[in-house]
Amino acid sequence: MLGAFHYSINSILILINFVIIEYIAMLNLNQLRCFWAVARAGGLHRASEQVHLTPQTLSGQISKLEDTLGVPLFERQGRRLVLTETGRLALSYAEDIFRTTGELENVLRHRPGTGSGERRALFRVGIADVVPKSVIYQLLAPVLTLAEPVRLVCREDKLPRLLAELAIHELDLVIADAPHPPGLEVKCYSHELGSSGVAFLASPSLLQSLPCKKEGFPQILKGAALLLPGMDSALRGPLLRWLTDAGVHPQVAGEFEDGALMKAFGQAGAGVFPVPAAISGELCQQLDVRELGRTDELREQFWAITAERRLTHPVTAAVIEAARDSLFAETA
Repeated sequence: MLGAFHYSINSILILINFVIIEYIAMLNLNQLRCFWAVARAGGLHRASEQVHLTPQTLSGQISKLEDTLGVPLFERQGRRLVLTETGRLALSYAEDIFRTTGELENVLRHRPGTGSGERRALFRVGIADVVPKSVIYQLLAPVLTLAEPVRLVCREDKLPRLLAELAIHELDLVIADAPHPPGLEVKCYSHELGSSGVAFLASPSLLQSLPCKKEGFPQILKGAALLLPGMDSALRGPLLRWLTDAGVHPQVAGEFEDGALMKAFGQAGAGVFPVPAAISGELCQQLDVRELGRTDELREQFWAITAERRLTHPVTAAVIEAARDSLFAETA
């Protein structure tokens, strides 16, 4: 009797699993991915910018998914789309589905022994546009020397858009100057690579024209033309506070979202510009500029952001290990 009961339970469980598999097979994963993107972004237009599909395409795909399921997933409140109770349940399952498929892709694509001289494993890195290019090169250079050949793909953009692509596994890693913003509803994990003090560089011609060129650091910055990183830079706010606390009041000559453009203006003598002290010597040689001084009271941090808590991707693990063992060895 007991054996028959166990047999009956097992049969029911098998039947339930079969029904779940059949139901998932009915779903179109592209439609589910569109629903997932809109639910996470909080609206059609924001999601369309993140996944590079038109709002009309996203809306059409979600409507088809709702027709398949026979239930609404969103309801409109004014101009906002709000998840229904069923939509919230669907979102939790979609999170699990795409996290699992992403992990499966990484395991299959990057498992030992799959590399060959003819086909390189793809490693897609998102780079926040405020991170210095010299830092990025030193962080990613070890990728090109791994035993398993890797094809490196770099994409530069604003951090929120990169994190949205990371969440749907369009990227393997994001490198930024700040951890994952707490208010951004994207599930990912931040791993600190290290930090660096800040150095101030100037062209030789600008150095000779500074009002306080005979003063020590940081007083030499008084009245100097200063180039600032843009509003998206995590360094900007602390830098301005540090200058105020030090009683130094330079003249802001320019603000730059693109760090490479700021360096180009600095090299031409447009103003003093801040850089991570860890790469100051290299930049002085490359740009033929001089270091006016540096401070450890300002720290510029660098982060690796992944979609997984555990670093299962071997190339990501290699990037983080190399950063902590070389570029940021003193601070890791």
